Amino acid sequence: MSVSVGSFILAKTGLLDGKAATTHHAEYSRVTMEFPAVRSKGTAVRRTQLRMALSRRVVFLVAPGAEVLDLTGPFQVFNSASQLFCKSNPAAAPLYSTEVVSLSRQTSFVTNSGLQMRAHGSFRDLKGKVDTLLVVGGAAVEEDDVGLHAMQWFQEVAGRARRVGSVCTGAFLLARAGLLDGRKATTHWNWCELLARRYPRIAVVPDPIFVRDGNTYTSAGITAGMDLALALIEEDHGQHLALQVARHLVLYLRRPGGQSQFSAALSMQLSNREPLRELQSWMLENLDASLDVETLARRVAMSPRNFARVFRKETRLTPAKYVERLRVETARRRLEESRQSLKLIAHECGFGTVNSMRTAFHKLLGVAPGEYRQHFQGV
Repeated sequence: MSVSVGSFILAKTGLLDGKAATTHHAEYSRVTMEFPAVRSKGTAVRRTQLRMALSRRVVFLVAPGAEVLDLTGPFQVFNSASQLFCKSNPAAAPLYSTEVVSLSRQTSFVTNSGLQMRAHGSFRDLKGKVDTLLVVGGAAVEEDDVGLHAMQWFQEVAGRARRVGSVCTGAFLLARAGLLDGRKATTHWNWCELLARRYPRIAVVPDPIFVRDGNTYTSAGITAGMDLALALIEEDHGQHLALQVARHLVLYLRRPGGQSQFSAALSMQLSNREPLRELQSWMLENLDASLDVETLARRVAMSPRNFARVFRKETRLTPAKYVERLRVETARRRLEESRQSLKLIAHECGFGTVNSMRTAFHKLLGVAPGEYRQHFQGV
């Protein structure tokens, strides 16, 4: 027996699998989508029920100097989720209603790339309930150049929203409002030190793609906002839809929140030393070889001690951690894009055994290789 949304609890336990069930009309489509094993009471879904299903209202807050991709990336992710769902369920309301709200009196604003855009409205005009409130990063937010009246409004609205989040340096507005005090949070790696210094009550973690602490979400730089949006969609409507959106937008590398902002392969572009860049390229092509410090140092004609020091300075990682990340990143792509066996992937990526690969995956991604593959190839 369940009352209204109590059906969700029964559905999660599997007690409604294959059985007739119903719930409040406003939550009907959510139940049937998230728990497909639950059948509707009767043979067909009433169109009026689907039409009356409420959309989740997602509001993006922007200020002058906003980062374009901080806004347009996650905005498109939420809209794609609605479009894909409505395509399969023509009678249903969109899953999300998205709008852009300016943190100043003016609705027009210029982004950090010089592109002029117009918000749907000013914060002064926003009425009604907000489900998800997301702050977009940019110059005005980073420089604490958002007016006091707008800040007071933001604190009030954030307190009523189901969840609040930030993209990139949008975390600075959450911090200024006191919403991150005593919480874990992240932002673009280049701003983490300043965030921690300016707001010492926040536990700033510079590595993850995004961080959830209670109903507060913060994400790393720029495109990580799309990862966060996909995670919020998965939280609301399940893995199947999130993966559909990722594939629709060709976001084939949908990254879990615990994954590092720093790519070992990408760090090849950071090194100013030609011998190290050549070595990193060689490492990527020879992951199944012995990549200990002594072997690597010999290839660049350096002593092991000096090599370890220089390598860490150039890549921000010890040689051992760099090799581990390079192998995990390569194995991760193989799991996403191929049907090769775990044993073959472990061997070709230099782990030796599946158990060693599993240990590395748990350490860096918090999930086993098999679970990771299932997550990304689950549609």
